[in-house]
Amino acid sequence: MLKIQKFTFNPFQENTFLLWDAISLEAMIIDPGCSNNNEEEILNSFINEQKLSVQYLLNTHCHIDHILGNAFVKEKYNCKYFAPELDLPLLDNLISQAEMFGVKAKKSPLPDEFITEDLILKLGEIELTFLFTPGHTPGEYCIYSKSENVCFSGDVLFYESIGRTDLWGGDYDTLINSINNKLFILPEITRVFPGHGEETTIGHEKKNNPFLT
Repeated sequence: MLKIQKFTFNPFQENTFLLWDAISLEAMIIDPGCSNNNEEEILNSFINEQKLSVQYLLNTHCHIDHILGNAFVKEKYNCKYFAPELDLPLLDNLISQAEMFGVKAKKSPLPDEFITEDLILKLGEIELTFLFTPGHTPGEYCIYSKSENVCFSGDVLFYESIGRTDLWGGDYDTLINSINNKLFILPEITRVFPGHGEETTIGHEKKNNPFLT
């Protein structure tokens, strides 16, 4: 059984997700947004309390609010780090991104491996796969578990909304195409955990999202 814990971190109110297999206690951190010592301690204390073994660090994309905690997580847990190759310009410019918003940041490490649609990661016996969903950024991926009916949508799809396309590398038509052809083909019961805001489902968004109905 996949367990999910959401933490909302940093001035951008970004959702950081901790996933783990209830049997093996193997864990994954998606988009660590922890931006100060207090937020780092909140994340670390929960991991210690649950006795989790962090195997993976994942970035759905590399905007500042989703990568502020990369250095902390990589150093603390010595886990394997995956990110989209096409978002490397954003990752490399983390410090510049931070300065634009008046936020302190540690330089992110480089990924150990790039995300592709052929990549399969496992937490215990639970498989997680990757859906290439550009449009918000050039390289963004959503993370999907078929067996658990969950999708982590980064900043692609939100509750009754979609990601911005007016930032570097964004493209509205590409984003809509990604949602229609990669996310809206998933089962309607699929729970969607976005990078900001509340949880939704594929079925709800197909019926109620004003950008897509």
